[in-house]
This record gives sequence, structure tokens and C-alpha cells, in this order.
Amino acid sequence: MLQILIVEDDADTASEIAAALRDAGHGCALAGNGRDGLLQALAGSFDAIVLDRMLPQLDGLGLLSALRAAGSRTPVLLLSALSSLDERVKGLRAGGDDYLTKPFETIELVARVEVLCRRSTGDAAAPRETTLVAGGLHADLLTREVRRGARLLDLLPREHDLLIYLMRHAGQTVTRTMLFEAVWNYRADERTNVIDVHIARLRRKLEAEGEAPLIETVRGAGYVLRTTA
Repeated sequence: MLQILIVEDDADTASEIAAALRDAGHGCALAGNGRDGLLQALAGSFDAIVLDRMLPQLDGLGLLSALRAAGSRTPVLLLSALSSLDERVKGLRAGGDDYLTKPFETIELVARVEVLCRRSTGDAAAPRETTLVAGGLHADLLTREVRRGARLLDLLPREHDLLIYLMRHAGQTVTRTMLFEAVWNYRADERTNVIDVHIARLRRKLEAEGEAPLIETVRGAGYVLRTTA
């Protein structure tokens, strides 16, 4: 179970976020302004912070800068109605780890928080990984070869990167937006079906020999790689 601090001045939004995180099995603490949020963040032990960009008393960027200046490395997911590239860059440069634009789906917020915490835990681990094993797949990160059992998969570069991302988050729902940002390096565009096309190709290659399906569609949310073959 993760412990998450939610710093959000809109009570309805804060309650909605807290409910979604608690439904996912995590604990929450809430702060309604930047000053209280900073005090709680410095005094408590949190796995991640969900931080609104616009806050009374102390805005999100001010809180974030003070937090990082104090030496805190707690992962921070910034929330904002300001969707411009310049605003996202400001947030990330101030020390944010991820940025989610309002309005958002709570299922995506929960997924992003869980990924941030998993990444943070992984960063503390020692040497650089050279192999990845998940869902009955074995990936050599140096040679870029991926096998299912003894069978070598013939993957195009983008298919490889997409599958590696799914393997790194095996058992977790990853949204289309997350895939766009991590694999294609740009914001999601609902007008394109590029992810659907690549997922379909991956499924054909993963199940070419009649094995059980590995990639599942989570209706209205995204995709998940099964943790068992």
C-alpha cells in the first residue's frame, strides 16, 4: 500500500482523487492549500505527492521548489488546467516528475502515481539492468532481443519499445496517454489509431504459435500485460 499526499484546494476534486486511490488500496492525506501541503510533505513520509499547480497561500511550483530545496526526492505528479507546453516544462523543471492536465480520468491518475512510485523504488536499486522478465517474456536490453519461451520475436523498433514499456509495468494498467508520452514522446491525439495498430501487431507476433494472449484491453482505460503466460 502506498501513502499519497494530495494537495488540492478544490474539495470535490480532492475527494474524487482520494476515493480513487483508496479504491486501489492506497492511503491518502489531504491538504487544501500550498502552505499546509508543504508542511505535511516535509513532516510526513509519503510515497508520492499529487500536487495542484494553482493553490492558495503557496502555489504548486513554489511548494515544489521548496520541497526540492529541502532535499526531498518524493515523486510528484503535478495537476493543472494549464495545458501549454511551456507550463508543463516549468513544472518539470521545478522538480515535478510527471504532469497531468485537467480534466483527467482518475484511473489514469492512479496508474501514473503507481508508475512513479515503482520507478522511484527502482532508481534506488543498484546496477543497471540488462535483462527484463515479465509475462513469460524475456528481453535482453543490450541486444534488444525479446523471446517468448524459446521463440525469438521479430519486432520492429517501435513494437519493441512498446512491449518493453508494457513489460516494465506488467500487471498494471497503462493508458493510451502514457504510451504516447513514453514510446512516441508526444501528447496523445485521440484522432489517431497508431497505438491500436501497434498493439494489434504485437498481439499477432506474441500469439503466433497459438499461445495464450498476453496483452489485455482494459475497456475505457488502456492495456495491461498479463503477469503470467
